[in-house]
Amino acid sequence: MTAPVLILDETDSTNAEARRRAEAGEVGPLWIAARRQTAGRGRRGRQWGSDSGNLFTSLLLLTQKSPAEAAQLTFAASLAVADLLDRYVPPALVTIKWPNDVLLDGRKTSGILIESGPAPSGGLWLAVGIGVNLSQTPGETERPATCIAEHLAHGVVSPPSVDEAAKALAETFGVWLDRWTTLGFQPILDAWIARTPGLHGPCTARLTNETLIGTADGVEADGSLRLKLPDGRLRVISAGDVFFGEAA
Repeated sequence: MTAPVLILDETDSTNAEARRRAEAGEVGPLWIAARRQTAGRGRRGRQWGSDSGNLFTSLLLLTQKSPAEAAQLTFAASLAVADLLDRYVPPALVTIKWPNDVLLDGRKTSGILIESGPAPSGGLWLAVGIGVNLSQTPGETERPATCIAEHLAHGVVSPPSVDEAAKALAETFGVWLDRWTTLGFQPILDAWIARTPGLHGPCTARLTNETLIGTADGVEADGSLRLKLPDGRLRVISAGDVFFGEAA
């Protein structure tokens, strides 16, 4: 199912707009995209660069699933972004880094943030926020970044416009949402693993209160990362900054 797309000229944050609509009783599904954000946010409270010409969009959705189950959509979102990139760049350049960073030639080109809360009518409202660098690479990013415009595939003359990308992402996400709804999480996780290198190799995990260095040992059934420490202990990581094959 492809949800309708509303495109705004400007908003503070598409996730904040989705939250306001949800708390007012709107249930979606509805994509809310903006040509410009004035207060974009990423994971762990980080600012998300809001250069014009890039995509900022959020899906407002109502679900009866638990918050833990709803969090699975972060994996579906990363797959949808990867499918979007495949349309404009050489697919061999597109990978995912645990848990949901979509990389283009090894550099970050997308950010995903899912927020939720109790819906007035019952259930859980979700705001699946996604940013994609289309034509501009934000400056002063924590990790190396890039944009679609720097890696166009042969025969593609320009990156998609905000309107085109918003509608294309609604299509690609709709495919994974339908699979998740009808088949559960396992097909999503299998497809995500196939696009995610580094799940069995050197790994550094930077957590809130500690940094762990060891060897990635795949993922749990819920997508949490397994990290084998030098002393043989196994740690399961559900959130944090993870670096594969390199020091943090």
